[in-house]
Amino acid sequence: MSSEIERAQQELIEEFAFFDDWMARYQYIIDMGRELPEFPDEWRTEDNRVHGCQSQVWLHADARDGRLHFQATSDSAIVAGLIALLMRIYSGRRAAEIVATEPGFVTELGLDRHLSATRSNGLRAMLQRIRAQAAEMTQHDDASA
Repeated sequence: MSSEIERAQQELIEEFAFFDDWMARYQYIIDMGRELPEFPDEWRTEDNRVHGCQSQVWLHADARDGRLHFQATSDSAIVAGLIALLMRIYSGRRAAEIVATEPGFVTELGLDRHLSATRSNGLRAMLQRIRAQAAEMTQHDDASA
């Protein structure tokens, strides 16, 4: 049985297969970013800021019911779209699953080849932050067990 994250990645890969070219994919990513929920100003703190991104990015994590829930925002349209991709794959998932599942969608979608170097670095920084927060939660769960 595949994990929730693996299924979410596969659904995203299948969605992107409908687009013939990268301009259409970029536009779809930007459109996804426009659908992000409002990000509260009180979460725009240095602790929530993701370093390594060319744009301003804030990522807030909240652990509820054994799952990590993420919310994020950016001042860049394309980065907001990348955030939307990440939220779709990782938000609401179990921390252990986040840690155990490789982000294969990055290569499968061609993001590693079609994003600029600075955008790729930013995507990598966001992924590292999500996975680090999940690893921290699993360590906390192990310590309290």
